[in-house]
Amino acid sequence: MREMLVVHREDDAFAVLVRDHVIHIDQPYSAGGMDIGPTPVELFVASLAACAAHYARRYLARHGLPATGLEVTAGYTMGPSVPPRVSHVDLRFRPPARLSEAETQGMLAAVDRCTVHNSLLDPPRIGVHLESPARVA
Repeated sequence: MREMLVVHREDDAFAVLVRDHVIHIDQPYSAGGMDIGPTPVELFVASLAACAAHYARRYLARHGLPATGLEVTAGYTMGPSVPPRVSHVDLRFRPPARLSEAETQGMLAAVDRCTVHNSLLDPPRIGVHLESPARVA
């Protein structure tokens, strides 16, 4: 199993350690945070958008189509009920060049194979465990 570590920094701010990378997570000022990074929900939506962009770029490159400059905009809506959840994500792709209908359909088919997208369609089982605090010597 691959692992990453989330470490509390202060107030609502956390650092996520992923291999040799650090992602700073926080809440916006309006929610009491210091806005030093995206919220966990924003990171969730960004993960989906980045994964979809990766699959789209790979499709374009594999078919000899321009890929540099590909853009994906991700809009999302929070559901009105409790518990809170993202109820809708809208991904909009802007390839760097006009695509034929067949190329468009091919790119969208590639995007449908995105790992994050497929993980949402068949969600993983999530285990939550409480470990004992570390002993201070």
